[in-house]
Amino acid sequence: MAQRAVRAPAVGVPGAATRPPPPPGPPPPRSLPGGSATTPGRPGRSSRGGGTFLPRASQIRRGTGRLNRRLRQERGDSALSANQLGVLGHLHRHGDATPGEVAAGERQRPQSLTRVFAELEADGLIARRPDTGDRRQSVLTLTRSGREALERDMAQRDAWLAGALGTLGETEREVLRLAAVLMERLAEAETTDGG
Repeated sequence: MAQRAVRAPAVGVPGAATRPPPPPGPPPPRSLPGGSATTPGRPGRSSRGGGTFLPRASQIRRGTGRLNRRLRQERGDSALSANQLGVLGHLHRHGDATPGEVAAGERQRPQSLTRVFAELEADGLIARRPDTGDRRQSVLTLTRSGREALERDMAQRDAWLAGALGTLGETEREVLRLAAVLMERLAEAETTDGG
C-alpha cells in the first residue's frame, strides 16, 4: 500500500502564503512616575492633558498665592505697583528693551502698559530714546533711580522672607531654594494642552 507523502509548510519559499507585517505606527507612550504618560517626541508633556496633575497644581497655586500676598503686605506704603515692578524688573534682568518686548516678557498687551511706562518715565525711573534701527520705535532704559527704587522694594520683601526662612530647618530651606528654580521655569513655560 503506497504511503501518502505529507507536504511540510513552505517557509521562506517564494510564492508561499505569509501574513503581512503590521503597519508601522508610533511607539506606545512611556510611563512616568505617578502613572502619567508622555507622548513620544514631546518630552515632559502629558498625553492626557494636565488633569493628572490638577491636585498638585492647586496645592502649589494656593501656597504661592498666599506667600505672594504676604510679601505684598511687607512692602512699604510708597511701594511700586505690580505693573511698575514688573517693568523695572524686566529691564533690570534683560537690559534695554522696546515697550513691545517688555509687554511680551510680562505676558501683557503693550497698550495695557502705556500708562505705566509714562508714569515711570515721569518719575525718572526709566528713560526713553528713539531706536536707532527703527525711528518709529522707542527703547526703554532703567535709570539709576529706577534701579535704586527696585532694590529698595526687593530689600523690604527679602528681609521679611529671610526672617521667615530662619524658622525652617536646613533641609526645608534647600527644598524651597530648588522649588524657586523650578518656579522660574514654570513661569516661562509654553503649554498647548487645555488641561
